[in-house]
Amino acid sequence: MSEKPQHRLGELMEQSNPPFRNVLSCVFGIEDHETRTYLVLLDYPGSTIEELASVLERDRSTVNRSLSTLVDRGLATRDRRLLDGGGYIYQYTAIALPEAKTMLHEALDAWTEQVHGVIDEFDGSTAN
Repeated sequence: MSEKPQHRLGELMEQSNPPFRNVLSCVFGIEDHETRTYLVLLDYPGSTIEELASVLERDRSTVNRSLSTLVDRGLATRDRRLLDGGGYIYQYTAIALPEAKTMLHEALDAWTEQVHGVIDEFDGSTAN
């Protein structure tokens, strides 16, 4: 089950025309290297940590942490593949971009609704 993103929407408000990568990072509360991992994973579905580490030119432990975060946020899935000689490896696949965009819209809509509620409930009192 995915954990609730710790968004950084304040960062988006400071940018007049944020790039998609920044929107993805801020809304899902992920780091830039995790966003890059997600975008690369879109092009390499079913990749292993080792394969992604090679493509991203990052060490395996960093890629592993990035993938764990992406799975926690619901942006990637992890599947276990059995090896012919015994044992298994994990393969990772990014959720489809349209699904990620839907999740972004839903998160922003929920945040906007919450902010509208704060505005509507404000009664002019400095105690609020």
